[in-house]
Amino acid sequence: MAEAKVAEPKFKFKAEVKQLLDILVHSLYTHKEIFLRELISNASDAMDKLRFESNKGTEIIDNDLPLEVNITFNKDKKIVYVSDSGIGMTKDELVKNIGTIAKSGTSDFLKVIAESKEDASNIIGRFGIGFYSVFMVAKEVVIKTKSYKKDEPAMKWTSDGLGSYTIAELDEPIKRGTTIEVHLKDDMDEFLEKYRLESIVKKHSSFIGFPIKVENEVINTISALWREPKSNIKPEQYTEFYKFLTYDQDEPLTTIHRSVDAPIQFTSLLFIPKRNMDMFGYNREDYGLDLYVRRVLIQHQNKDLLPEYLSFVKGVVDSEDLPLNISRETLQENVIFSKISSSVTSQVLSHLQTMAEKEEDKYKEFWREHGRIFKMGYMDYANQEKFSKLLRFNSSGSKDSAEVISLDQYVEKMKKDQKEIYYAVGSSREAVALDPHLEIFKKKGVEVLYLYDPMDEFVMEALRKYKDFDLKSVGQADIKKLNEMENTKDDVEEAVEELSKTDKKHFSSLMKKMKDILGDKVKEVKESDRLSDSPIVLVNPADGMSSTMQRIMNLSGRTVNVPQKIMEVNKNHKLIRNLLKVFKANDKDEYIKDVVEQLYESSILLEGFLNDPHKMVDRVNKLLEDSSDWYTSVRDLK
Repeated sequence: MAEAKVAEPKFKFKAEVKQLLDILVHSLYTHKEIFLRELISNASDAMDKLRFESNKGTEIIDNDLPLEVNITFNKDKKIVYVSDSGIGMTKDELVKNIGTIAKSGTSDFLKVIAESKEDASNIIGRFGIGFYSVFMVAKEVVIKTKSYKKDEPAMKWTSDGLGSYTIAELDEPIKRGTTIEVHLKDDMDEFLEKYRLESIVKKHSSFIGFPIKVENEVINTISALWREPKSNIKPEQYTEFYKFLTYDQDEPLTTIHRSVDAPIQFTSLLFIPKRNMDMFGYNREDYGLDLYVRRVLIQHQNKDLLPEYLSFVKGVVDSEDLPLNISRETLQENVIFSKISSSVTSQVLSHLQTMAEKEEDKYKEFWREHGRIFKMGYMDYANQEKFSKLLRFNSSGSKDSAEVISLDQYVEKMKKDQKEIYYAVGSSREAVALDPHLEIFKKKGVEVLYLYDPMDEFVMEALRKYKDFDLKSVGQADIKKLNEMENTKDDVEEAVEELSKTDKKHFSSLMKKMKDILGDKVKEVKESDRLSDSPIVLVNPADGMSSTMQRIMNLSGRTVNVPQKIMEVNKNHKLIRNLLKVFKANDKDEYIKDVVEQLYESSILLEGFLNDPHKMVDRVNKLLEDSSDWYTSVRDLK
C-alpha cells in the first residue's frame, strides 16, 4: 500500500495582506517587468549579507560557490527561475522575512493606491512589499532556500497569492542560497524570451555588484564605476562609461566624481558633454540624471536632481540613504532627496568655477556650447552668487565677437569712481556698435558688455547687482556721472562753432517743432549731452520698459505698440545744424517734417519696432531724388 503524502502546513494571510495580493494578482498596471528588478535586488542583498558574515569569520557552508544571480526559464513549463548563492533562509527566517515583507507598510500602500490611483509599479518597493510584485505576473510562486548555517534544512515556501501559503522542508538536497520559481500567468509569455529578460536586467540592474546571468550569459558587464575609488579609475574608464551612458561618440568635456558621507551618504558621477546635444531645441525633455539606490536604478532621467539650467549634465547619483524604489511624488517631498539635489547642484557649480579659474580655454569651450542653457539659472536665487561668477559676455573691449569676459574681469578694468556695470543689447556685435547710446562710453573709455541673446536681459534684470556694482543698461545710464569722467586720450573732438544766443533760441523752437511733428510717438524732445557722432537717439524714460523687453512682449502678443521714448538731439551734428538753417528760413518747410520722421523711423528700425517700412522707403526715395537734384546742380552736370 502506497504511503500517503503528508500535507504541507498551510498558513493564511491576514486580511489586509490578502487585499494587497488581490490588487497585485489582478493588476492592470503596465510596468510588470519590475518584478524582476525586485527579485534581483533581494538576491543582491542576500549576497551582501553573506559577504558580511564571511568577513566576520563566520563558518559558511558551500563556501566555494561563486556569488552571482542566475536567471533561466523553461518555456514548456512557463517558469522563470531567479537563483542566488546568497545567505539563504532558515524556516524561522523564511517566515519572518517573507512575512515581514508581506506585512510591513501594507496598510500605507493600500491607502496610497486608493487615494492617488498611482501606478503600483512606481511605489511597490517603497513599502517593503517588493517581493510580492512577482504576483503581477505569477499564478504561483515557489521559494526554495538553503541557509548558510550548517545543519539547517532546506525549505520551500509556496503561494498562489490568493490568500494562503505553505512552508515545508525540501526533500531534495540543494546548495546554499535561494531559488524563486515564477510560474507565469498565461498572458505573460514575454518573460520567457531571453532578449526580454536581458533588456530588463540592463535597464534596471546593470550596476548590481554581482554578476547577473541570463541563461548562463553575464549581462551586467559594465561595473558601477562611481562606486570605485577615484584613485583607481583611469581616464579611459570614465570615457568608456560616459559613452555607455550617453551613446555619445566623443569623450566628455569634463568629469565630476564625488562621494559624500555626511550628513547624507551618496555618490555622484557626472559628465559635461563636449557639445550641446539639443542644438535645435527639438529634444528638450531628453535630460536628467539616473537615480540609483544601492546600485539599483530607481528612476531614469530624474529631472529634479539638478535644476533645468544644468540639464546638459549627464550621469548618475547613487544614494545609500534613500528608501529603495521611492516614488516620484515622494521624491519631491523627501528631505534626504532635497539635500542630495542641493549638494549635486553645488558640486557642478563649484567644478565649473574651478574649470573657469584653472582651465580657461576648456571653460570657454563649455560656455560656447552650453552657455545659452546655463543662463536660465538667473532664477536660482539660492546659488545666485556662484551663478553670476560663471557668466560670460562679449564686450566693447573684446577683440571680436568670440572673446568673452566674466563680470570679475569687467570690474578689474572699471574706471575710477565707476559704480555701475554697463551693458547694451543688440542682435550682433556690429548692431550694438551702431547704437548711439554707446558714443559717450567710447568717448570716456568705459567698457560696455554686449548682450546678443534675449535671455541676457532677463539675467541682468534678475541679478540687478554684482557684488557692490549695479547692472545698468546704457540707455538708463546717469549721463551726468559719465560726463564727469575724463575723455580718453585718443578721443579728439572736431571743433564745432558754438551756437549764438539767437540760434540757441531757434534750436529750442526746432525741438518743439520736432515734438509737434512726432506727436505721441515720443514723450519728449530734448537736447542730448551723450551724443558725438549721431544726430539723434531714442532713450527709454526712467520708468520705461527696455526695448528688448518690449519686443518680447510684442512677440508674445501681449502688446503691439511701439514704445514711447524720449528723443535726444545732438545740436552739434551737421545734419541738425543744416536742419536749423532750414527752420530759420522757413519753419513750415516740408523738408523739416521729412527729415524728423526719417530720423525717428531709422531709430525704431534699428531697435526692431518698425512694423510698416513702406512710408519710410517712399520718404527715402523722395529725399534721394531731392538730393540728386542738388548734387547735379552743384556739380553742374549736364
